[in-house]
Amino acid sequence: MRQGIKRDRSFLGIRFLSVWHGSICIYYILLVMIRGMILLTEKENAARSIEESAHCRRKTFRISSAMLLLLNLALILPLSMLVTLEKPVNMGLIPAITMAAYTTYKIIMASIRIGKQKHSSLGNVLVAELRTINFIDALVSVLILQNTLIMVNQTKSSSGDMILLSAVSGAVIYFMILFATVYSLMTGLKGSK
Repeated sequence: MRQGIKRDRSFLGIRFLSVWHGSICIYYILLVMIRGMILLTEKENAARSIEESAHCRRKTFRISSAMLLLLNLALILPLSMLVTLEKPVNMGLIPAITMAAYTTYKIIMASIRIGKQKHSSLGNVLVAELRTINFIDALVSVLILQNTLIMVNQTKSSSGDMILLSAVSGAVIYFMILFATVYSLMTGLKGSK
C-alpha cells in the first residue's frame, strides 16, 4: 500500500507540477531507500560470519545515516508548505478522521518499538536506526494529519490562528525529528566503535 501512495505522489507531482507532491515524493523515495538498504543488509547478514555482519552493519549505518540527514533536509520544503497551509487537501471529514485513526496507530506503534529498543539486548545498530526512521515517519504523519484537519475544518475567521498553531507545532515536531536523528547517529557511532 505504501508503494502505491508513493507512486501516486510522484505521478501527481509530475502531472500537475505540484510542488507539494513532488517534495513529499522525494521524502518518501529517501525513506524507501533507507529502509530497503537496512532490510537488505540484514537479510544478507544471515549468510555472513559475525565479523562480516558487524562490518556490513557499520558500513550500512554510515551510508543510511547520511541519507537520514538528507531526509531531514528534504522535509524542509513540505513542512514549510504545511505550516503555511499550502498543502492541497481534497477530502471530506470522514476520510480525515480515518487518517487520524491510522496516524494515531502509527505513532503508538513507533513509540512502543523505540521503547523496546532501549531494553533490547541485541544492540543491532540497524534495527535501532530503522525504529528511529519509523518514528520520524510517524511524526511527519502527525503534521500531515494536522494540516488535513485544519484545511477540512477551516473558516476564514480562524485562518490566522491556525497558521500560528501550525507554525508552532511544525517547529516542535521538526526539532523532535532532528533530535531523534542526532540521537540515533550518536548512539550508533558510539555502539559501532
